[in-house]
Amino acid sequence: MLTNVATALIGLGDMWIVGRLEDAAAQGAVDVGARLFAVLFTVMNFLKTGTTGLVAQAGTRSGAQEQAAILLRGAAIGIAIAAMLLIAKPVLMPALLGVLGAQGEVLAAAQTYAEIRYWTAPGVMLNLALIGYLVGRRRMAAVLVFEVAYNLLNVALGLWFVLGLDMGIAGVGWSSFAAEYAKLAAVAIFVLRADQGRTILDAARERTVLRWNSLRPFLSLNRDLFLRTVVLMVALAALTRLSAERGAVVLAANGILYQMFVFTALLLDGFENAAQVLNGERAGAADREGFARYIKAILLRGFGAAALVALTFAALADPILASFAATDAVAEAAQQQAFWLILLPFAGVAGFVFDGVFVGASWTRALLVSMLGAVLVYAGVLWLAWPHGNWGLWLAFTLFLVARAAIQAAMLPSLMRRELGR
Repeated sequence: MLTNVATALIGLGDMWIVGRLEDAAAQGAVDVGARLFAVLFTVMNFLKTGTTGLVAQAGTRSGAQEQAAILLRGAAIGIAIAAMLLIAKPVLMPALLGVLGAQGEVLAAAQTYAEIRYWTAPGVMLNLALIGYLVGRRRMAAVLVFEVAYNLLNVALGLWFVLGLDMGIAGVGWSSFAAEYAKLAAVAIFVLRADQGRTILDAARERTVLRWNSLRPFLSLNRDLFLRTVVLMVALAALTRLSAERGAVVLAANGILYQMFVFTALLLDGFENAAQVLNGERAGAADREGFARYIKAILLRGFGAAALVALTFAALADPILASFAATDAVAEAAQQQAFWLILLPFAGVAGFVFDGVFVGASWTRALLVSMLGAVLVYAGVLWLAWPHGNWGLWLAFTLFLVARAAIQAAMLPSLMRRELGR
């Protein structure tokens, strides 16, 4: 959980830093840029989640050598994806900015930010595979150290570049660039040290490690995770697109609210990580009883954490939102929707846990189906509620989270019977 809190701070840090410029367009641009890279990079999060699940299963089935081979496959696929993203940059980046609805000053500032951060693609892809490997091996303390250091460096550089050197929004992009590659260097050194490094090098010498027959199961699993994440990113992109249609103030306000949701999601997503590893190990051992026991225990703790987050927002939402806002108008627009921050933790937590359960057990096709069903609910509610104001957008998003969890819960019993026996 603490690792995911540290990860959330990078988006919050960027939003807070640019808020010191007192420019609603610049704050909206950071939100648009962040969503662009959510579309570009978060859809590749299957490299982390897929690696985590497979490494956890290998821990009870095959051992360290197979875990190392899974890491190498994830890293190789990540490098290939980064190369394709860089080749497609001249076409892909303008197209995504257009889809997100950025215009005028917001578009110009978003282009400045995105032009710099786009070049972090190789570092992001390799970090996803490396962090997934460490999580699958239960090295969460190390991951926490890396994520905290990464975020502290990003915020420190951002403050220096934006406020000290007066680099404006470009400084936010350069701080993310420097922090990403510093993180890659540190994590790679840690993973490759001592016996662990020798095991990985031994696995790399195996001629079969990257052959098609070895890659195919990894790619098949991750194909469904990729498609599921694409669907999720389309839903999130709709949040930005429709916000942009309401103007720079609403875009900036919803951007702050969204970053609060991201912070909440990544806090509660710690329970997803736990489910990936613990349920992945039980699936690898074909232990149905232990599998079910972990689901109940993680859900219980997840709802307890959701209640604490909701209580925090109930007491402090208005001053928190005001502290991030670039102008009084942005603060007021965000505060009008603050009650959603109390509901979202409860709406999302079960889905986060079930995501981890499904990934850990490699039920990725079912995960994709549940996401498609939830998006249909989201689209229907958007069509009905959006004309009534900004609250309609947040209502649709909240029901999207609820629908995803409900579909996953309905699918779970049959999946357990089929894969783990009665």
